[in-house]
Amino acid sequence: LQFVLKHQEFASLREVKGFPNALNPHKEESRALVRAMIDQVMALHGDLEWFHIGCDEVYYLGEGEESKRWLQQPDNTPEKLCLSHIKAVASCLVSCYPTVTPIVWDDMLRGMSEETLAESGVPKLVQPMIWDYAADLDVEGKVHLIEKYRRCGFSKVWFASAFKGATGVNQSLTLIGHHLKNHLRWLEVARNSPADVLEGIALTGWQRYDHFSVLCELLPVAIPSLAVCLQALKNGGYSEKVKENVEKLLGMSNLEMETFMSTSLGTFPGSNILTLVTQVSFYLKSSVDELLERNRYVTGWFSPYHRKRKIIHPIIMHHFQPDAVSLLSKWNAVVQDLQAAMEQVFHKCTVEEWMEENVHPSLQKLQQVVDDLDKA
Repeated sequence: LQFVLKHQEFASLREVKGFPNALNPHKEESRALVRAMIDQVMALHGDLEWFHIGCDEVYYLGEGEESKRWLQQPDNTPEKLCLSHIKAVASCLVSCYPTVTPIVWDDMLRGMSEETLAESGVPKLVQPMIWDYAADLDVEGKVHLIEKYRRCGFSKVWFASAFKGATGVNQSLTLIGHHLKNHLRWLEVARNSPADVLEGIALTGWQRYDHFSVLCELLPVAIPSLAVCLQALKNGGYSEKVKENVEKLLGMSNLEMETFMSTSLGTFPGSNILTLVTQVSFYLKSSVDELLERNRYVTGWFSPYHRKRKIIHPIIMHHFQPDAVSLLSKWNAVVQDLQAAMEQVFHKCTVEEWMEENVHPSLQKLQQVVDDLDKA
């Protein structure tokens, strides 16, 4: 809810005054806000069967002033507070849209006792989505968790995997092997669970770790990973034959699983973005650092001291000025191509943000040296 609660007009609905990530469950206006959001989504997607109402990582629930007062009453607990809000939201959804089943993230429910869950009435209303994005997720633990949810009265469960994101907050390239392993583990969980319990799996593709963090991998960069993960799920595993099929679909001659290097170009939409992002991620910073921090002519004869005073030995200048100018024009061309490719796909503010985070720091350093050389 950060994207809503960050706004001044909704700040009064925060659970904790200074933090925009959780809703105060005691206010009537909070429920009205949620209802309005549900109605807006339903207006765009009239034929929904399921509706995900969120509810993960509500870390500060119970820490607001009204919640503290509520928790002082006998028998009231943070778990009951959480469950009563889930129930209110789910009931509102079901009463307005009787054909729709609510889904919730399961992490707030995991630690609750079977008795607490069963008594709340929540299992009759919602389907939990169990999320885990690790390459080595605990299969046995997940199977036990599913059994627990069944005993509490949940009719079905969902899994949530990740085909991108979840491996680094500012990660720019997707390590396919990590995400494939995550899906293979989920397949094991499915094989070890009762046949009728699994409703489906959602392949999450993170774009940020939260509303205020930087962008992680862009969608075009992760399409090979998505293809691999979908094919692994479709075929119940991953083999050389499945790999060949994915390569054919993507128009890639060799799919790297355990490294970030994308050696082949690919013909899928957005593959040019993957190629250019790979170039930038691997070589932009390293090539600029190589010239500015490890070239003896730059470090010895064109240090910050020299640059500030515009002093340079004319002979030395010939040893590295051509390299600096040619490196700058090479990267300017790559970045221009990337910018044009990204503008086909993304809103301009996304392009601007990605460039400022991943390109400008190195490119501006290089540009500055070239400008300083001219002045000197």
